[in-house]
Amino acid sequence: MTSIYGAISHWKILPVIAIDEVSSAIPLADALIEGGLPLAEITFRTTAAAEVLQTLKRERPALLVGAGTILSVENLQVAKACGAEFGLAPGLNPIVAAEALRIGFPFAPGIATPSEVEQALELRIKVLKFFPAGDMGGPRRLTSLSGPYAHTGVKFIPTGGVTMDNLKDYFSVKTIMAVGGTWIAKREDIIAGNWDKIRNNCRNAVSLIEQMTTEK
Repeated sequence: MTSIYGAISHWKILPVIAIDEVSSAIPLADALIEGGLPLAEITFRTTAAAEVLQTLKRERPALLVGAGTILSVENLQVAKACGAEFGLAPGLNPIVAAEALRIGFPFAPGIATPSEVEQALELRIKVLKFFPAGDMGGPRRLTSLSGPYAHTGVKFIPTGGVTMDNLKDYFSVKTIMAVGGTWIAKREDIIAGNWDKIRNNCRNAVSLIEQMTTEK
């Protein structure tokens, strides 16, 4: 496991972010860092994503920054060129996954079925995004899906439908590395400049993770 995945595993929650304006990048980064979650997945769902990645890498090097919604080799190349340290995708595109391996770029493709898990393992990829987690059955589904593959060392990052209310349920699944935190910095809060809310979302999430760790 790379040091990148070690860091993501340490923080447990990966904020998943769609950001529309480059001017929001720095205040967003500061809110995440001050809130105790110094990492982010900047999704390629907006035209600002590439420049946001460049800005964060240059201005806030303390933030671990990855790229999300990598749907093509071009997305992958842009992400790496802009300073992304890792990448994720909603699905498993073997061509993109193979290219990520070739260039040494930590990449977690999305899966939802046993067949996709096996395709990923054939490609020597063991960190996978489980998406859309809530719609696919949540922790119960992931427990069942993990059963035949846990011995391979595969780890999952469930994203979509994860909330503070079900966080404990997700982390009861031993194969989970981290969860995608879409609630941490919602698009509408970024647009409105609700940095205090985002900061508090981070703090509340970190506090719950610490509580869960203590209880174990």
